[in-house]
Amino acid sequence: MPTPDPRVDAYIASAAAFAQPILREIRQRVHAACPDAEEAIKWGMPAFLHRGRLLCGMAAFKAHAALNLWSRDGGDRGAGEGMGQYGRLLSVADLPGKREFAAQLRQAMQRLDDGAPALKRTPRPPLPMLPAFAQALAAAPQARATFDGFAPGAQRDYLEWIGEARRETTRQQRIAQAIEWLEQGRRRHWKHERH
Repeated sequence: MPTPDPRVDAYIASAAAFAQPILREIRQRVHAACPDAEEAIKWGMPAFLHRGRLLCGMAAFKAHAALNLWSRDGGDRGAGEGMGQYGRLLSVADLPGKREFAAQLRQAMQRLDDGAPALKRTPRPPLPMLPAFAQALAAAPQARATFDGFAPGAQRDYLEWIGEARRETTRQQRIAQAIEWLEQGRRRHWKHERH
């Protein structure tokens, strides 16, 4: 088994208490089914690579965790809620069965070994920018330049994070934090990126 990536350890340790056992269980199951899987951080989240190609990834959010297989057949794409095919994971019990998940991982590894391309995703439509965030960016030229220089996915990370705030005070705090990070040239998930 390859050496565990300390960035994945740090990501799990920084996740919400409910998410930590879910992430540890996913990690254990991936390594049980694919002992040679390498760990990495992709898009600010833990990922597992099979022979250098993306096999699956996991993530923790404020109220749920997610699991995503990147090389799947064209069948069921999952529950549709949350980031991955398995919907919003709230506990270890929400994960697929151990045998089922191991079989899915082995099938995905075989497709990668056979040279099949990883799952192609349909690009998501752009998110609208909240007027308050647009005003804050207009007042901070360095932050605006950084934001405009990011790929659509990195921009979306900020827009989703700000847009998910339920209270106006939380939204304003997130906008202020986003401006600070953007002025420093940082992506939304910069704490999980390799330095």
